[in-house]
Amino acid sequence: MGIELPKISDLFNLTGKSALVTGGAGSLGSVASKALAGAGAEVMLADECGDQSRLNIVVKEIREGGGKAHAIHVRADSEEHVATIMKEVVEKQGGVDILMVASGWNKPGNSQQVTVQDFDAVMEANVRSTFLISQAVGKRMIEQGRGGKIVLTSSVRGLVATNNSIGYCTSKAATDMLTKCFSAEFAPHGIRVNAIAPTIFRSPLTAWLFEEQGRGAEARKSVVQRIPMGRLGEPCDFVGSIVFLSSPAADFITGHIMYVDGGFVTV
Repeated sequence: MGIELPKISDLFNLTGKSALVTGGAGSLGSVASKALAGAGAEVMLADECGDQSRLNIVVKEIREGGGKAHAIHVRADSEEHVATIMKEVVEKQGGVDILMVASGWNKPGNSQQVTVQDFDAVMEANVRSTFLISQAVGKRMIEQGRGGKIVLTSSVRGLVATNNSIGYCTSKAATDMLTKCFSAEFAPHGIRVNAIAPTIFRSPLTAWLFEEQGRGAEARKSVVQRIPMGRLGEPCDFVGSIVFLSSPAADFITGHIMYVDGGFVTV
């Protein structure tokens, strides 16, 4: 008797799922929100950007494309704010099946340059906030009793140390361990926890690296020498990994750090 395989279209179908994306106005968060909505999920975007119109624009684009999306202008940086976000996503979408943590921050500098305040700020943005929202969503998913998917955002710098990034590298190494700890704890409840780990990709913070001439071009050349595929990342490079890890196709994958890096960590 042959094994009946699921339809490929069903494996990546998120219709009827409720998704929450933190950092929804950012370069990665906006791509994640559009990708999840494009696969059929209803998406709540949470962010506290200085210009609220950025978040509203992403929601508008999703709706104009036939998707379902909502916005809450709150950052997941405290227990109170996380509670507010959870209340909103439950009221608007009936619960949460997918969490994508796309929020984060970096303060470049080596050990002699970064202040304790800067180091703490990076750890709070990248580790503490990730813990708080994952903790709350995990609790809700357990109560719902239907499993779920949590996708965190790590970095190649969680595995490979680089100059002038002591706070960021440390925070992403911690994110990797959060991924593994949450995955081990939540697996019996059918909740899968994984992370994507990009190399440098195009965003407002890295735009200077994409300049055709000047210091950006020189710096990019140095970085790209380490990447076998010969280029930096683009936001669209993460669509497949985000949808995959959020979908039924990844039902037997948990605790995994997926490097979306053009081969950076292989050399």
